[in-house]
Amino acid sequence: MIDWLLVSNLATALGTTLLAVATFLATRSANRSARSAERALLEGLRPILLPSNWSDPVQKVRYLEGKWVTVHGGRAAVEITAEAVYAVLSLRNVGSGLAVLHGWSIPDDPRAEHADPSEFYRLTRDIYVPTTDPGFCQIAIRDPESEYSKRIRRHLATEDSFVVDVLYSDAEGSQRVISRFFISRGPAEHADEGEEYAVTVSRHWNLDLPAPRT
Repeated sequence: MIDWLLVSNLATALGTTLLAVATFLATRSANRSARSAERALLEGLRPILLPSNWSDPVQKVRYLEGKWVTVHGGRAAVEITAEAVYAVLSLRNVGSGLAVLHGWSIPDDPRAEHADPSEFYRLTRDIYVPTTDPGFCQIAIRDPESEYSKRIRRHLATEDSFVVDVLYSDAEGSQRVISRFFISRGPAEHADEGEEYAVTVSRHWNLDLPAPRT
């Protein structure tokens, strides 16, 4: 004799199990789709800074005290006086999203790891580097006794070069990156109007995403 009550309970249990499996698979698929959509969105906002091209136009950058500095494409303008150090790096954003600059740091050893982001010198104004036009990073050190001022003066006097780490993010303030730029005194035959500092990039660190290299 068939125990219809048992059959009914087994059928209910089987149906519940199948429903749970289907719900799990649907949830996992939805989560995977959400992660893919999030990655696509972040990719659309992600900036990455490199030196601009040598053929990019000249940029004229104004400082707070009214001083103007001119920088050519692919290069840096560096002016050192007894009172201050001024530097402008000509940059280009090759990522897909707007780059928002936060600050800079000047490491003493170009092979060392970057400083903690909280230790970077914060910019006093917002600087944005779009994806379609060249931009710049602006540095002013007005205390000749500061460690940064001493480092630049010492490195240019002994090695004809120094390093600048630039901290920036996307337009949402996420996907923070530190890019390390190497500023070196260029050959005299490429100098024009006193511009003799070439810019190259040596390293990128992702702070909010997996590292680009292992």
